Amino acid sequence: MQLNLERPDYTYFLRGADGTGALVNERRLARSFIIAPSAMVEDWPVQDVRAMTPADLDALLALAPALVVLGTGAQQQFPPAAVMAACLQRGIGLEAMTNAAAARTYSVLAGEGRRVVAGFVFAT
Repeated sequence: MQLNLERPDYTYFLRGADGTGALVNERRLARSFIIAPSAMVEDWPVQDVRAMTPADLDALLALAPALVVLGTGAQQQFPPAAVMAACLQRGIGLEAMTNAAAARTYSVLAGEGRRVVAGFVFAT
């Protein structure tokens, strides 16, 4: 599935994702990354959602989201409770879902102008 909700004030457009990679603008990414409408962090070091620590959220939280969408690969997985708590303590929601679902959710929320940031995890 490819979503095309382009807005002129956006720099990065997530066109789709699956368990092996994602398409941002016209580039195929196969390593974990973070995306917001006006920022992208490539080579995010997270490779296993279940092994995440609260410090892994720093790059996501630096983008000041109201909601973090976490793409967990081909299968839905959940990060440790400490990671979830780190977001909740700041009043930031965190939703974990497959990469394909995360791409759709992120694109819709970003298209609505919401303060959303997404992290996509790919095992290498």
